[in-house]
Amino acid sequence: MSETAQAPAAKAPAPDSNRWKALSFIALAQLMVVLDATIVNIALPSAQQDLGISDGNRQWVITAYALAFGGLLLFGGRIADLWGRKRTFVTGLIGFAGASALGGAATNEAMLLGSRALQGAFGALLAPAALSLLAVMFTDSKERAKAFGIYGAIAGGGGAVGLILGGFLTEYLNWRWTFFVNIPFAAVAAAGAYFVIREPSGSRNRSPLDIPGVVLSTLGLVSLVYGFTRAESEGWGDTMTIGLFVASAVLLASFVFVESKVKAPLLPLRVITDRNRGGIYLSLGLAIIAMFGLFLFLTYYLQIVKGYSPVKTGFAFLPMIAGMITGSTQIGARLMTRVPARLLMGPGFLVAALGMLLLTQMEIGSSYATLFLPAMLLLGLGMGTAFMPAMSLATLGVEPRDSGVASAMVNTSQQVGGAIGTALLNTIAASATTSYLKDHIGGASNQAQQQLVQLQAQVHGYTNAIWFAVGILVAAAAIVFTLVTAKPSDVAPSAGSVDGAEDDVLVPVIAH
Repeated sequence: MSETAQAPAAKAPAPDSNRWKALSFIALAQLMVVLDATIVNIALPSAQQDLGISDGNRQWVITAYALAFGGLLLFGGRIADLWGRKRTFVTGLIGFAGASALGGAATNEAMLLGSRALQGAFGALLAPAALSLLAVMFTDSKERAKAFGIYGAIAGGGGAVGLILGGFLTEYLNWRWTFFVNIPFAAVAAAGAYFVIREPSGSRNRSPLDIPGVVLSTLGLVSLVYGFTRAESEGWGDTMTIGLFVASAVLLASFVFVESKVKAPLLPLRVITDRNRGGIYLSLGLAIIAMFGLFLFLTYYLQIVKGYSPVKTGFAFLPMIAGMITGSTQIGARLMTRVPARLLMGPGFLVAALGMLLLTQMEIGSSYATLFLPAMLLLGLGMGTAFMPAMSLATLGVEPRDSGVASAMVNTSQQVGGAIGTALLNTIAASATTSYLKDHIGGASNQAQQQLVQLQAQVHGYTNAIWFAVGILVAAAAIVFTLVTAKPSDVAPSAGSVDGAEDDVLVPVIAH
């Protein structure tokens, strides 16, 4: 049951004449952030060898970025409200460029991991600020839909594009350029934003900063992901591993308790307790857990097992990009105002799960054309179809004062899902690989047979982890069918309740 609450109407301010120019710079910054989440995947084997990073620690190159980004997004969104969106956006870009320069110049493992964490932290500043700027600059519903459609397409396809760009940079230059390439992106976006963006006055939220919430949420997420990572090398029964999971549960439970008591919470609980938003955040997080692990495994399989070059590996992911674009623009965008969101998101995740299921049949000699091509098309098509309505409904019925944090929660669920997915599925794959080697290496009588068994063990580990990813995507679909009840007619009202909407503007608020 829905009821509509209306604030007093007032004349809306004239739209910013530079809004479309601003969109180009905001989109460029978003592309840089999303690219960086995957561009390093292609370069990871080269960087690992060059800097002597162990197999157990290699996923921290991905995880350090995703965890810092996801753990600090809510804080970054709050800083943007408090400090000013344009200032936060430009500061985030400059910091991201500096962290990228540090990563490209890394001389050891610690320096590389530190730079990745810094990239994530500055990304957490600029990403929510970018979303907020779009919302306050595009006030017409049709223009806003177009602007967010462009932004969403970049968010969906940019990661896969990063795999291709990473391949070119790694093969024709070296892995360090997967970091250095961010510097011109950031410089152009920062300069453009400084001169073009005009942030509307009076749209800041000057409530006191929830420091306990920031500390508890960040530490809780760090403990959670580190627990998954440590389980790979030390085992699930290790005392330290168990302690990390317990600490994470205590910290996150304390975070929820604090948020329910403080006057100006970092994450108002009303944002996530709505069944539609809660279902979207949870299902997106699970889907990203499955996808991030898959990117890592396929990259290693194609380069190490199949002997693909970095560029060829990048192009091997093109069918997934094509599927995402098709699913997003031709299915999701066209049908989300006609079909209930759950009938797009749920089947979308199941189609992606079918693509993932095909990859469980992967062997050393598997054909790209008959196995990987259809699997990637299905993965992209399913994810593109599911993500489009999810992004549109992420702020469904949210109050204007909460819409910034509601938008940040979408990024948070994706980034934390990516961090957990990389750590969890890498742990499962490593454990299965070790068990296979233990059982089969004794039968290898010469070096050639031993190398064959080692490759077979790696593939066995990948397929075991992918089976878990299939189950995770099915669970995401089940959550959507259970929790997401939004109707097509709800899409139009939700467009009014976005970050930056003033209290004196007519804003529909849907209460479920």
